[in-house]
Amino acid sequence: MTDLLLTGIGSLTTNDGPPIAGAVVAIADGIVTYAGKEGDAPSQGAGRRIDCEERAVIPGFVDAHTHLVFAGDRSDEFARRLSGEAYASIAAAGGGILSTVAATRSVPDEELFELARARALRMLAAGTTTLEVKSGYGLDLDTERRLLEVGRRLGEELPVTVKTTLLGAHAVPPEFATDREGYIDLLTEEMIPALCELADYCDVFVEQGVFEVEEARRIFTVAGRYGLRPRVHACQLSPGGGAKLAAELGAASADHLDHATSEDAAALAGADVAAVLLPGASYTLGGRHAPARMLWDAGCTVALATDCNPGTSYLEGMGLVISLAVVEMGLTPEEALWASTRGGALSLGLDDRGLLVPGARADIVVLDAPHPTHIPYRPATNLVWRVVSGGKVAVPD
Repeated sequence: MTDLLLTGIGSLTTNDGPPIAGAVVAIADGIVTYAGKEGDAPSQGAGRRIDCEERAVIPGFVDAHTHLVFAGDRSDEFARRLSGEAYASIAAAGGGILSTVAATRSVPDEELFELARARALRMLAAGTTTLEVKSGYGLDLDTERRLLEVGRRLGEELPVTVKTTLLGAHAVPPEFATDREGYIDLLTEEMIPALCELADYCDVFVEQGVFEVEEARRIFTVAGRYGLRPRVHACQLSPGGGAKLAAELGAASADHLDHATSEDAAALAGADVAAVLLPGASYTLGGRHAPARMLWDAGCTVALATDCNPGTSYLEGMGLVISLAVVEMGLTPEEALWASTRGGALSLGLDDRGLLVPGARADIVVLDAPHPTHIPYRPATNLVWRVVSGGKVAVPD
């Protein structure tokens, strides 16, 4: 018995072949049982039918890089950067990540959850059905635990899948400003062992002036002993060595990659490390975009994500991300859609989503548009008409 049947689909993107016109999708027990031409569909009853009225249907978006759990506001920094002040100088004066750390530490647990919950629901309304959620705005054991617990709770209470990442190595907190080694000791000897059960991954911001390659290798080595696979902030503000480290370690992903080279691309592709690109951060900071075309052509698994955070990419929907990837970064609309769905899923080790084929998890977006090219074509409009998450209608129900 089919629980849900989507009919009248004008264009069905399965990510497993060309788009299908005149399609239907059948769902039972949260799983796609059929996705294809209406005339070829097996005869079956349905508990609920939705006539898509010739709208486009795509897999749910998989946002594989977010900093969703935070408090505070950094709009003042945005204005200061527009006036010509550099991000590095703002951070050196106590702004940047550390200003969000101070605000986040001061907020009670329930308020922190409600702030994150509101963002996650807006993301769901914009078609995102799977999220990666990082910590990193606590930088002490207790607050990092709180952030990871909020991330897990989002996945338990909302119709979204959440993967959590421990990003204790986001910055050195002010209380360790003169004792970097002491903070790395805290990360490796206390934080990782205590929090590994709350996280799926470990991340390090590998960048000049943040964490050096050898420091990151030390942190990732310990994380690996506790079952946490690396995700690496790499080559965002400078070439550095983050991408090569990600390849060396067989990381799940190397993220940002604005300054990645062709050698980095070859190393990532050879090690099967996903390239998670974050054009929202490049856009907000006014910097260069990652070489998406080069990474794609080198054979990398390319993913697109919002990098939702209060300082450098306060984006909650994939529309602008996809548009930037198409207009500024050289991907085709079809490639950008794949990267924001299937690419993100593969970077998170989720082989059952980001595509619409029998056996896949039924995470589905119905667009109020005849074709998914309308996403980059109309980036300022939320084109989502319906969202199905795990086989159940989540938006607008």
